[in-house]
Amino acid sequence: MRIQNLEALVGNGWRTDAVAGTVDAAAAAAESPATLGRRSFLKLAGFAGGGLALGVLPLSAAQAQEGGAPKAPPSAPQAFVLIAPDNTVTVAVNRLEFGQGVHTALPMALAEELDVDWRNVRATLAPAGDAYKDPAFGMQMTGGSSALNHSFQQYRELGARARAMLVAAAARQWQVDPASCQVALGVVTSGSHRATYGELAQAAMALPVPQQVALKDPAQFRIIGKPTPRLDARGKLESTTAFGIDTRLEGMKVALVARPPRFGGKVKSFNADKARAIKGVADVMLVPVDRGGTGVAVVADGYWPARQGRDALEIVWEDAGSKVTSKDLFADYRKLAAQPGAVAVAGDVGALAGAARTIDAYYEFPYLAHAPMEPLNCTMQAELSGKTVRSVKVWVGSQFQTVDQAAIARTLGLKPEQVTLSTMMAGGGFGRRAVPTSDYVVEAANVLQAWIRNGHAEPLKVMWSREDDIRGGYYRPLHLHHARIGTDARGQVVAWDHTIVGQSILTGTPFEAFAVKGGVDGTMVEGIAENDYGFPLRLSAHHPQVDVPVLWWRSVGNTHTAFVKETLIDEIAAGARQDPVAFRLARLDEAKHARHRAALQLAVQKSGYGKRRLPKGQAWGVAVHESFGTVVAYVVEVSLVKNEPRVHRVTAGVHANRVVNPMSAEAQVQGACIFGLAALRPGFAIEIENGVVKNSNFPDYPPVRMPDAPPVDVFFVPSEDPPTGLGEPGVPPIAPAVANALFTLTGKRQRQLPFVLA
Repeated sequence: MRIQNLEALVGNGWRTDAVAGTVDAAAAAAESPATLGRRSFLKLAGFAGGGLALGVLPLSAAQAQEGGAPKAPPSAPQAFVLIAPDNTVTVAVNRLEFGQGVHTALPMALAEELDVDWRNVRATLAPAGDAYKDPAFGMQMTGGSSALNHSFQQYRELGARARAMLVAAAARQWQVDPASCQVALGVVTSGSHRATYGELAQAAMALPVPQQVALKDPAQFRIIGKPTPRLDARGKLESTTAFGIDTRLEGMKVALVARPPRFGGKVKSFNADKARAIKGVADVMLVPVDRGGTGVAVVADGYWPARQGRDALEIVWEDAGSKVTSKDLFADYRKLAAQPGAVAVAGDVGALAGAARTIDAYYEFPYLAHAPMEPLNCTMQAELSGKTVRSVKVWVGSQFQTVDQAAIARTLGLKPEQVTLSTMMAGGGFGRRAVPTSDYVVEAANVLQAWIRNGHAEPLKVMWSREDDIRGGYYRPLHLHHARIGTDARGQVVAWDHTIVGQSILTGTPFEAFAVKGGVDGTMVEGIAENDYGFPLRLSAHHPQVDVPVLWWRSVGNTHTAFVKETLIDEIAAGARQDPVAFRLARLDEAKHARHRAALQLAVQKSGYGKRRLPKGQAWGVAVHESFGTVVAYVVEVSLVKNEPRVHRVTAGVHANRVVNPMSAEAQVQGACIFGLAALRPGFAIEIENGVVKNSNFPDYPPVRMPDAPPVDVFFVPSEDPPTGLGEPGVPPIAPAVANALFTLTGKRQRQLPFVLA
């Protein structure tokens, strides 16, 4: 199956941002290279004020042309780069910026090949559009740590083509050989001739897009690889950057939805009189919500009256929906783990029976919410003919722009081109803004429909409170692992039998056909199935059906598999009476796992592990793990303070191939490390009782706060290879590294997250 055809396969709105964990990225790249060839690049007409505008054909049109069947571009293809007469260069970023730094990194790739003065570069988030779809996966998306991995080459080629056109325009104007022209900082020179890009841009528009371009030798890079302040930093520091939740439209109303306490529940009856009596409340409406449920939307002049109105509602809910209890699930999962499951890795574990020593361990991992700093929100403005919606404008921080665009269109009975979706900055997401069902934007569209049916026409912003966000479902699944490992008298592993139990993220979606193999969801076993240490391994899985909505959570399956793998490796090393670093290095193949070894050795070297003596009461912990093509090794320094772990310092060795912006890359690893540390904290678990989520806000779902955030020193292994993913790989190894240090301090192995130290 060609990856480009995913759009047709999943045209009903289901998508995934975890494809890097479920579809082999290397295979995808082989079938669908980052650039589709010279015909996919085109000039755009109608640039106001003159200038040069380059875009990319939508994948379907580009593929048709590559196959020899000419196909006209859409009537208004979108630009990737605009060079204006005033010499400014505006780069459209085909992803969502929600803290990871892509708003700067992709413009850096383009600006490098364009040879422009970085001070003249601007960036804008691209709207939903076919031209902006991921060149490998065929959908506009941000996830799977794929932005630079998939679009780095594409943006470089756009910059190189624009540069070639500007040089050609200068050479034609001066009647010189293009080879005699030099380019530096957005200025073209040849002998005594000199012109800025802005002066040449309009003339360049008259020239054809070159069929072939030569990309720079990396030795000539002056932007890529240099620490570069983010283009969006000043606006965020000065509070001038608008996030989705900041959207303000003339006459806009704010809507809050009272959702059923149980997933899939429905309203039996409600009395809106008290809500309508609150000043500012404009309407109260019964609306469809996710998973076939119903809720009540309160629309008001602003958030506070809408919140007061919602609190005043008198709703009687049907005794329906999920009746799940988290504690019962763990008990049920233990029973399942004792039964044969679907086989992911078919290894021979017969040697377990005669092993000199056996480790028999169960691991438990709770449901986890994403809890980004900016709760979910979506603003919509409809163009009406009477009560009929002709088109709609949407402002939302979406990880799945074209997916959500199509879902909104379906809900409102429109075509996707009748939905204009503007990508807004988002305050985090961690996967929650990339939902196969497009739940929160579909809900917003349903609220808009009810609003219009009741005779209103004002734009609406549907907002979620923090409590709504944490109770709103789509959690990282609850998992249980059971590992039985046999070793010989020397402590060498002779067999490893491993079973994982947890809900499948992808079963029931159109991805199931190729991402769920032999009944095993690849997102659940990733991180162990690769068997980095080469042990005799049998891996199996159970996917029980549970009435709790689940979704990928930053680094997907690696969040739990890395913890199990890396704590067990330490336990095996201790049984063999070997240093945990030496034990790992002895089993990581020098050729196959050279990047693992380099990252681990770098972290060890920079931390002083084995050479520097720690203060009394502190211990070292180590873990190394690959996810999304990037290897991260952590060496941590940990103590116990009032029976809670205190992480004093983290040293990271990272192999992410070429690092485009070391400043943002360092921040990504540091942020991911702190994000992962939250999973250790008491209370960091979504608790469900009789179908109702007990958590409500940060006091009972606590993040890591500044006093508890350790220094994180990040070091990158130098590489000339194309960039790999970096938004997620810093999460998985931190929890096992801390757990391994705690064993040295307490003599107790941690078998669950969050830790139990009492």
